[in-house]
Amino acid sequence: MNKIVLIATLLVFHAFSSLAQEARDFNVLIIHVDDLGWADIEPLGSDFYETPHINELASNGVLFTNSYAAAAICSPTRAAMLTGKYPARLGITDWIRAKFQGVTTSGLPGEYEVFEGRPLKTPKIQGFLPLEEVTIAERMKSKGYATMHVGKWHLGEEGFYPEDQGFDVNVGGNDLGQPPSYFDPYLPEKPRKFYEITTLKPRKTGEFLTDREGDEVVSFMKAKKNEKFFIHWAPYAVHTPIMGKPDLVEKYKQKEPGNQRNPTYAALVESVDQNVGKVIQELERLGLREQTLVVFTSDNGGLIGNYDNHITNNYPLKSQKGYPYEGGIRVPTIVSWPGTLPEGVINENPIITMDWIPTILDFMDENPVQNGLEGISLKETLMNPQSKLERDLFWHFPHYRLDDIVPYAIVRSGGYKLIHYFDGSEGELYNLNYDMEEKVNVISTRKAIAEELQSKLEHWLEETGARLPVGK
Repeated sequence: MNKIVLIATLLVFHAFSSLAQEARDFNVLIIHVDDLGWADIEPLGSDFYETPHINELASNGVLFTNSYAAAAICSPTRAAMLTGKYPARLGITDWIRAKFQGVTTSGLPGEYEVFEGRPLKTPKIQGFLPLEEVTIAERMKSKGYATMHVGKWHLGEEGFYPEDQGFDVNVGGNDLGQPPSYFDPYLPEKPRKFYEITTLKPRKTGEFLTDREGDEVVSFMKAKKNEKFFIHWAPYAVHTPIMGKPDLVEKYKQKEPGNQRNPTYAALVESVDQNVGKVIQELERLGLREQTLVVFTSDNGGLIGNYDNHITNNYPLKSQKGYPYEGGIRVPTIVSWPGTLPEGVINENPIITMDWIPTILDFMDENPVQNGLEGISLKETLMNPQSKLERDLFWHFPHYRLDDIVPYAIVRSGGYKLIHYFDGSEGELYNLNYDMEEKVNVISTRKAIAEELQSKLEHWLEETGARLPVGK
């Protein structure tokens, strides 16, 4: 009888211990790198850049191989990260112009831009993240978290900065989409009105911006070590201007190149890696590593730039930032939480930027299906990598860009991906399960699948109230 009582008591204790662990307080660190390509880290095949700390993060966590940014361009993805909503619903479907550029594309629904020689009028975007949107920082703050934003913001001018959207501390976030320079005092070679990081005071002449960001994250964690904290660290790297610390640039000049070969860009990638290492090591030193959920991801695919002189190389993915192909929207993503999540796992399930708010809420034991959130919780697939996610993913870019990007929308359903062009050009259909390089357009031989995906895409565009291009 005593043995039965003992066993029952142990079972009850275990159940309550598990519940307590499930609902315990934890910190959240999101590292949202700018323009980092899918193949820019060693765990996903970089043959030139060295990313030892990111490698270690992957070995201590879950590496997603089918992770997507909400857009192939920065501002829309950043808005999606903060709100958990599709860019199409927010009306932020292109990058937001900064004040220094003297132009704006922001407008109300029904307002269009007209381009000479282009057959379509394209919708003006919402030029800032509305204050009415409930951001992840506001959600965390309401739950007693200290909140910090570090680095790139790019979601509106003053009045729409991080401190206006739920962040207690803002270091470096303003309307700029890139730094004037990566070296302190972070000013352009030629003075330009409004072209400075107004929310980051110079500290030490010549100091590298990514190192400064890492230091700011570390300082905040030290100050808040006895509190719950949420940090959104959005490195300006690896966006242009392509600059690197001289010693690292020289290191890569001496290294045999592979598919990737730009030594300055390699130095920029390694600077991100060094500071990821610095921040993770500080979590360990503070005894907070097992209390902190770390998400490492990017806002869009890698920028190749001039194909004759690559900035980076997204191989085996096709194309680059801004384009509807995998090189534009598939991004590296690692999730690490020692003691809670399995380690050294590769997860092939399709995920997207909007999933992070529902996931965090789910780990808090809260219902993630609320308030218009359009991602899904990844808790189950993180805890059990064998679980399968059956879902459709969508993208909407109703704009012209460069000379060869016309307005498009995309749906990925199962292994198939359909690209629809609004100017009447023939669409493209790829079976990513067998053709991740998108070499073979099967739209003419898989007509039934193309029609099914087109129907899904049209329904989604209507349901989200997406702003569409129209004929002149």
